[in-house]
Amino acid sequence: MRKHLAVLSLLSLLVISTFAQQAAEPSKSTPIARPRAVRFPAKVCTACIRAHMEFLASDALRGRGSATPDELVTATYVASELRQYGIEPAGDDDGYIQRAQLLTRVVNGAPQLTFTIPRPQPEVTWTHGSEILVLHMSQAEVSGPLHKIDLASGEQKVKPGSVVFFKTKEGKNPRASMIAAVQAGAAAVLASEYPSIRERWEEISRQLPQLPSQLKGNAEEGLGAGYNLVVVSQAAAPTLENIPEGTTVRLAAPTTTSENSYTWNAIGILRGIDPALQHAAVLFSAHLDHLGIGEPVKGDNIYNGADDDASSTTAVLELARVLGAGPRPRRTVIFALFGSEETGGLGSSYFREHPPIPLKDIAANLEFEMIGRPDPALKPNTVWLSGWERSNLGPVLASHGAHLAGDPHPDQNFFARSDNYVLAKKGVVAQTVSSFGLHSDYHQPSDDLAHIDFKHMTWAIESLLRPVQWLVNSDFKPKWNKNGKP
Repeated sequence: MRKHLAVLSLLSLLVISTFAQQAAEPSKSTPIARPRAVRFPAKVCTACIRAHMEFLASDALRGRGSATPDELVTATYVASELRQYGIEPAGDDDGYIQRAQLLTRVVNGAPQLTFTIPRPQPEVTWTHGSEILVLHMSQAEVSGPLHKIDLASGEQKVKPGSVVFFKTKEGKNPRASMIAAVQAGAAAVLASEYPSIRERWEEISRQLPQLPSQLKGNAEEGLGAGYNLVVVSQAAAPTLENIPEGTTVRLAAPTTTSENSYTWNAIGILRGIDPALQHAAVLFSAHLDHLGIGEPVKGDNIYNGADDDASSTTAVLELARVLGAGPRPRRTVIFALFGSEETGGLGSSYFREHPPIPLKDIAANLEFEMIGRPDPALKPNTVWLSGWERSNLGPVLASHGAHLAGDPHPDQNFFARSDNYVLAKKGVVAQTVSSFGLHSDYHQPSDDLAHIDFKHMTWAIESLLRPVQWLVNSDFKPKWNKNGKP
């Protein structure tokens, strides 16, 4: 009897060993091996958050410039993490990467600034390298009525569509004010010469500005016109001060176009199990690019983009890790990390035209943007949702435990400044989670790991885990409020 029991025990061990070996070896027909279901309350991985940030915001990635090889490296890293989390590929050719061809526009002549003054006064034309320096151009041609603002007299509201001229205090750098004016809707911004530019005038005058790329085959703009920034020389500034308010100002440059560049998204999908919710997917997204290598500030020319937007790329990866490790959700969940947001939402625009499922089947999009630092305009342990009043998504998530509030900076128009807006214009209820408090490191090389509040960032991600798990397992379909849809 003992001999029979021993034989049976040996056979049992062999069977168990065989099944264990088969389980350990992924099937050729099943390339994604899903992790075992979580049997305890989901928590964030603090070490994972730190590890993602230390790579994504490192100097090694050179600022993850839009449509650069560094952006592709970033997308490849994200793809490898999604595979590790058991998220299926949803990009090109059964992979995670989605590649979009861009049209590269090259400035091949000095840009000119023209003032069309009512007769009998003659037209005034200034040239890059002479009376002006064109620091940034987003369009080959842009125009608008002149709107003057004296920074010394305090804050003044920007007129959308105007070409703003800032009269600056001697010794003051107006760059932050120039960027804020563009974000408020200025078509272009002019500023009188300031010391750090004066020192580099000859160097910059020998360089022509670079235009951002455009998405091939898509004429519709993603996130608007972008930045057109011009510095006026000390010698020319008095003339500009005497040009009448409302004069038509035109900035233009000769350009050629080629088709030799790309931007990259990283896309993964977790298929839902409830057939009744097959047309109500949830999309979690962020942008993985930043500004790359740029104008040196205090000797640093790498724009690391730790808060903008390595922090939110990390958040989406953490959501993918948690949801990928748990029971399969009722809804389909898409994880999308977009390229070239900084140059006008090109990656999200391509995704919009080439989604892994029909766009009409995406019920909600939560975009994450800059959650690496708390917003002092909010009470502690709170993040905000752009366009709070536009839909019922925010209030319903808050009722299920999300520490969400309305955007405390409505004048900044953040709802229309992230990739969510590209999808919202096509009907998707798409809004942005953020805690950006208008800090001075925005779009500066100083947006680095040293300025990340990891305690806040970890809390922000963890605080959304349960509301997100509720969302992907509920039959709630958010709706635009009256006049909320853009």
